[in-house]
Amino acid sequence: MGGVVTQFNEYLTEEVVEDYSDGIIGRREALRRLGMLGVAAALAVPLLAACDAAGTGGAGAPNTAGPVGSTPAGPSPLPTEAITFDGPDGRKLQGAWAAADKPRGAVLVVHENRGLTDHIRSVAGRLAASGYSALAIDLLSEEGGTASFQDEAEVTAALNKVPDSRFIADMKAAIGELARRAPDAKIGAVGFCFGGGMVWALLASGEPRLAAAAPFYGPLPEGADFAGSRNAAVLGIYGEQDDRVNATRDAAKGALERAGLTHETVTYPNAGHAFFNDTGQRYNPTAAAAAYTKLTEWFGSHLG
Repeated sequence: MGGVVTQFNEYLTEEVVEDYSDGIIGRREALRRLGMLGVAAALAVPLLAACDAAGTGGAGAPNTAGPVGSTPAGPSPLPTEAITFDGPDGRKLQGAWAAADKPRGAVLVVHENRGLTDHIRSVAGRLAASGYSALAIDLLSEEGGTASFQDEAEVTAALNKVPDSRFIADMKAAIGELARRAPDAKIGAVGFCFGGGMVWALLASGEPRLAAAAPFYGPLPEGADFAGSRNAAVLGIYGEQDDRVNATRDAAKGALERAGLTHETVTYPNAGHAFFNDTGQRYNPTAAAAAYTKLTEWFGSHLG
């Protein structure tokens, strides 16, 4: 692979292969996306051939959005406002801000490998409707923001080129912005897929300002040590059928126990990877509704 080596290069490649295996994208699109991630054809073709040999593989599968008429989990979202705020080294960061009428806390929302989408904005809006002012950060702010890319494959490829250190610095700046906008609120973080991995990475970086965190089916960074995030109560969310990410679940539990953090992990039955995303083909409304209730209860206990 070319580009910057981060802990999430392999994960992003596996995402493409899994989408092909599940029939969400076809072979040509899978090869295009793998190529954009720097995976040479000599490696990409055997990866997809292994799916074909296993009886999976999405040859000819449409690249479409999720189930028609999906009902998102949680309340109707409050509106979000596009904002910019100060980041590290004088950079400007972009995000979507949703203010709760009577805030019980403030939450950083970290997007999937598709960037800051309408779905992620709606998550911020739903949290605000539940009483938690929320800031959804755009981790591609320096590249012009998610909206500057033509499709989600370009977004993923751009994320693949950014060093983990910049993501962490930008998330820390977003926590600072939350503290500025909600000065009396305890702060939490939630992230999904790639964003779930980012929340784990933020915890591993040592972030004492976090009172709660909830990574949804996020890959655990290798060798994660959460001792520096001593104030965070962590809720790990998983889907029963998400074997790839679940392979890191026991390691996450062990790291949380070693750090002495308040924590709980929940695995939802009959749910796969990305089950919370109501715009995706893996959306599971039953699991998503239960997970949103669990999330807001967790924030209620640890943010206020």
